[in-house]
Amino acid sequence: MNLQETKPWRNLILLALALFAIYQFGLGILSNLSGFLMLILLAWLISIAMEPPVAWFERRGYRRGLGAGAVLLGLVVFVIGFLTTFGGMLFSQLAAAVESAPTVVTTITGWLNSTFDLALNAEQIITRLNLDSSSLTPLATNLAGGFFGIVSSILTFIFDFLTILVFAFYLSAEAPKVKRGIASWLKPESQKVFVTIWDIAVNKTGGFVVSRLVLATVSAAAHVLFFWAIGVPYWLPLGLFAGITSQFVPTIGTYLGIAVPAIFSLGNDALDVIWIVAFATVYQQIENYILSPRVSRATMDLHPAVALASVFIGHAMFGPIGAVIGIPIVAGVIAVIDTYGKRHQLIDSLHLEQESD
Repeated sequence: MNLQETKPWRNLILLALALFAIYQFGLGILSNLSGFLMLILLAWLISIAMEPPVAWFERRGYRRGLGAGAVLLGLVVFVIGFLTTFGGMLFSQLAAAVESAPTVVTTITGWLNSTFDLALNAEQIITRLNLDSSSLTPLATNLAGGFFGIVSSILTFIFDFLTILVFAFYLSAEAPKVKRGIASWLKPESQKVFVTIWDIAVNKTGGFVVSRLVLATVSAAAHVLFFWAIGVPYWLPLGLFAGITSQFVPTIGTYLGIAVPAIFSLGNDALDVIWIVAFATVYQQIENYILSPRVSRATMDLHPAVALASVFIGHAMFGPIGAVIGIPIVAGVIAVIDTYGKRHQLIDSLHLEQESD
């Protein structure tokens, strides 16, 4: 084989190596920027959730930047006010709940053994769940230090928080300019598609985020007050957990939000479990028939299986935050698909089957 015959193979190998090097370089950049990209994604979700109140300011003649700043300032004041008022109590109760986890497991195991004639070993369960004192004590100590103690030791939290605020303000205040800037890089026929997708993302995804936040706030407040009234231990974190999971974890979120407080209450007063289940059942009916229809008018419904899958996929890709933002992102994607997707008429047999359902 002469030099001329080997040259194409050599060029092909060099091209393959170059492409592999570029791929590895790009993968490394994405890996290093994954945290920052997640912050930008959170900022975008916050900015579209701010759109209804910002638009309210804009309709009354105020500049969009002023409206975005006022909304964001109100949000920051609310968060700081909540943490200042309840932060110490919240983290102290969390610390106590973490420390009591082995006791709760022992109590539940004893109740199961005596009720169902089982032979469960509480110590083995505690060890397998990694709930022994050597694992929980450092975590409980950090939680007991309170919010400001954690922030002072984790400076990256402050940086991430400020990054989200800055980009959320920019994406909200400059949304029309951002939309026009991106559209200017597209061909005229593509600009219409881009604007339609942008508007759907803002309206549907933003409405979904706002409705979930409103319902989660109302649900958390109701559960916190009820748990406090009946004397549930660690009522503040458990009430917040019940309210948030019921809205952002589809299908199983409501049951999970009930199960965890019920488990902690079982060791304190078994009657509290009945009260918790009864209250959650009544509240769920009020939410389904009164609150949710009024709050969620501007949003879209997702099939429970799709919503649950989006939570699992989001958690697998981005952790706990991804579980929360997975649903609104999928809601926006499905809204775009519904707009541009083409449905066909069902054949007779399927049409009859649908009517029978």
